[in-house]
Amino acid sequence: MKRSVMDRIIDTIEAIAAVFVGLVAADIFISVMLRRFFSAQIPDSYDFGRMLLGILIFWGIAATSYRGTHITVDLVWAQANPRWKRIIDVFATLVLLFVVTVQTYTLFDKVHATYVDHVLTFDLRLPTWPFFAVAWIGDVSAVVLIAIRTFQLVFHPEDIHDTRSAVE
Repeated sequence: MKRSVMDRIIDTIEAIAAVFVGLVAADIFISVMLRRFFSAQIPDSYDFGRMLLGILIFWGIAATSYRGTHITVDLVWAQANPRWKRIIDVFATLVLLFVVTVQTYTLFDKVHATYVDHVLTFDLRLPTWPFFAVAWIGDVSAVVLIAIRTFQLVFHPEDIHDTRSAVE
């Protein structure tokens, strides 16, 4: 079965998020092992961990938003007829699009501020803005994917692949 371009893009975004999950887990595991058994630590482990976790969160938002696999509360939706389910899905996705767009705008301010202010990590004195920029790119990806999902919900609901589709 031939996979669509959108499926390949989503798979790439999910793979990027998975890489950051692995990096965060490795950072935590190695840091704990070094402290416990060797009384040593990775320089800037805390800074790397928190920035990588931020990157992971924003790329995770991108990955889950398009497929609709994020956490939802379906009390009203489950009782609605198909027409109202679609209306609820479109409204919820528009709200999500608005919130993530504002978040992306404000995160860009953070990227710019850390660049201009030359914010550095504590131990190695590395610039932090590249970490924020990678997180921002994940957030931009989320906005684009949520916009595509919104378009599909409105004009082509049959193309939505999640288990909670507007068309049943």
